[in-house]
Amino acid sequence: MDPLIVLSAVEQVAEHLRREILRGGLSGLMPGVSSLVAQLGVNHKTVEAALRVLENEGLLVNRGRGLQRRIEEPKCHARPALRVGILLFSHSSLSMDYITELGHLLKAAGHIPFYAKKSLEDLGMNVELVARLAKKTKADAWIVCAASRKVLQWFVEFEKPTLALFGRRKSLPLAGVGPDHVKVSRLLIRRLIALGHQRIVTLARESQRVPEPSQAKRAIIEELNAHGISTGNYNLPAWKETPEGIHQILDELFRISPPTALIIDEPLIFHAAKDHLARKGIFAPDHVSLICSGPDPSFAWCRPSIAHLEWSSRPVLRRVISWMDNVAKGVNDQQQTLTKINFVEGESIGPALP
Repeated sequence: MDPLIVLSAVEQVAEHLRREILRGGLSGLMPGVSSLVAQLGVNHKTVEAALRVLENEGLLVNRGRGLQRRIEEPKCHARPALRVGILLFSHSSLSMDYITELGHLLKAAGHIPFYAKKSLEDLGMNVELVARLAKKTKADAWIVCAASRKVLQWFVEFEKPTLALFGRRKSLPLAGVGPDHVKVSRLLIRRLIALGHQRIVTLARESQRVPEPSQAKRAIIEELNAHGISTGNYNLPAWKETPEGIHQILDELFRISPPTALIIDEPLIFHAAKDHLARKGIFAPDHVSLICSGPDPSFAWCRPSIAHLEWSSRPVLRRVISWMDNVAKGVNDQQQTLTKINFVEGESIGPALP
């Protein structure tokens, strides 16, 4: 049996602070003595003695009277790589450049990113199925893409650090980042109304409509109402998220009171809708104005050019990497960030038909 080693109070405090420095929980400047006394519940003499131990080890640099000590993490010390699970909305997301770049940046930061075996679309955005997948997957942290409110609420209660990449994250206590769709949605509606549009319809996924419209969708409805346009299910219809479902809802919309403008979520759905309308002899902007709520490289090759909402992935990716850096340091980072998004007025919109 190994002999019992009893640490003094000074040694215990030094060991605690040493461990925090090596795991990244403390960096930059060491908190002052008074702050450490309050945090650790020990006296000033014990803290001062523990700090001198760390100075002798080279982990702290004394900068002089009244100044906080500088933390010197050993150059040979490397923080352990974290396994980062990326739960995509759908497997088609892998075609997005920023998703590929995210993986490269996480690897460059020393982590081990991987994609979950199933996407949220595969799991039907079902909370129980998502929970089962997350619990069975070996991950130190999660990046969850375009998730519903219920799915993100479950991750809040999960023991793993989680960042919501897009999705319905507002006011939830977890990190998040995504473009500010609310402001640009209001500007888009004002522009369409200025062009004479009154029958404006948004085709959005169920996760953006249920249990209530997302902030961006609600902003669209509010802006229409503010301009005296009555709204209802017509403006944000329910539809089955399948190729047949998008065809069915489009046929229904254009049967009696055809919309003069269609705002369509996601390039994948946009192209499917545009193709179906063309087969019916309905073209943009001659018969209807078409706008996609997201960017896509293919839009540059379309004629007429596609009106769409465009955002830079750089600030989004910077925020994700910053969050991962904090996670690696043991920092509970729950900041939510909005990035700028612009409306690109392509040739697929025009004045409303009389």
